[in-house]
Amino acid sequence: MNYLLDTNILSDARRRSSPALNNWLSQQRISELAISVITIFELEKGVQRLERRDNVQGRLLREWLEHSVRTTFSRKIHPVTEEIATVAAGLHVPDPMPEMDALIAATALVHGMTLVTRNTKDFNQISVRLLNPHEL
Repeated sequence: MNYLLDTNILSDARRRSSPALNNWLSQQRISELAISVITIFELEKGVQRLERRDNVQGRLLREWLEHSVRTTFSRKIHPVTEEIATVAAGLHVPDPMPEMDALIAATALVHGMTLVTRNTKDFNQISVRLLNPHEL
C-alpha cells in the first residue's frame, strides 16, 4: 500500500511525540511513503518564520527539512498537477475546505494513496482513505 503523509505527520515524527506514530513509521518501507509539494510549502513557511524569530532554532529546523525531509522524499514529492487542482476544486463543493487540505487530499485521491494524518476529522466529508497512526 502507498501512503501520502500529511504535514502534521512529519512534524510529529520530528518531535517524536507519539510512540504509536514512531512505531508505525518504523514498520513502513520508504518506497511506499510520499508527500505532496504542499507539505514542502507548509514546512518551508514554518522554517522561514522561525528563522526570522530565532536563528538557532531556525537553523536546526532548516537542517531537518533539508537533510531529513527533502533527502528522504527527494523522488517522492508529488507536484500539484492540473488533474489534482481539478479534483481539489471539486472537494469544495458543496462544503468548502481549506485549500491546502484539499490539494493534499486530491493528491492522495489521484494517486490512489491512503492519506496519513492526525487530523482525520478534517477529511471525513470526502472519500479519501484515511489512516491516523496515532490511534493504532
